[in-house]
Amino acid sequence: MTITLDDVNKVAKLASLKINAEEAAHYLENLQGILKLANQMETVATESIQAVAHCFDVPQCLRSDEVTETNQRDRLQQLTEQVQSGLYCVPPVIE
Repeated sequence: MTITLDDVNKVAKLASLKINAEEAAHYLENLQGILKLANQMETVATESIQAVAHCFDVPQCLRSDEVTETNQRDRLQQLTEQVQSGLYCVPPVIE
């Protein structure tokens, strides 16, 4: 698979990126290098390598799933006046 300068410009347009010709050429070079590396990795002989399900063959020591904290919502909401129906009222961020 090859990538052309036109492909780079199409992707930039889809991503709403404004790039000049110099940047497009730079991205093209980087993408071609990535594809070259991927193609090189495909040629590596992996038939004799056994698949690994997990890198550690040791059972995990997991803690029990228990609630250790108490619900402090009501106490914390008493610290502010900007609460309505159990929710914090904050100013709008996006207009």
